[in-house]
Amino acid sequence: MRIKPLQEPVDAEPPRRGDRQEQCAACHTPDSAYLWSNERWRLKSPPAPSGLPVVVILEPRAHLDLGDLSTMHAAELGVLTVRLERAIRSLESVAQVHVNRWGDGTAHLQQWFLARPHGYLQLRGPFMTMWDEILPPVEEHEWRMNLEYIAAWLADD
Repeated sequence: MRIKPLQEPVDAEPPRRGDRQEQCAACHTPDSAYLWSNERWRLKSPPAPSGLPVVVILEPRAHLDLGDLSTMHAAELGVLTVRLERAIRSLESVAQVHVNRWGDGTAHLQQWFLARPHGYLQLRGPFMTMWDEILPPVEEHEWRMNLEYIAAWLADD
């Protein structure tokens, strides 16, 4: 195994997807494509099961990135983060929840919640996203039940 050499830095960073609101996929996606929504936030999942019991993505309804959040949005993000972590961790098949935000993909804030399955200690740490792609997909019935449970948890305000 050889380490891939580091490329030279570029002079200008490339634009992120959806830098302009009119080109932002999240801004043009209807609520029906989301698991849960309220007046300021929406929650979605990838379109099919993956190797983890739950992967969900929280987005603001408005075209905002993390540094653009108002004080109200920031406070709500904190509360929703805790509520989602509790909901996901309460699933019997889940041991821990990883909460992540990567800023290089899209200009519209996406906060990811990834559930580490109970007992799978090898999945601990920052490489869990890679394991999600390597592991066989969770049974679709279980995956859908988990998503419905989380949506119901959020709806029970």
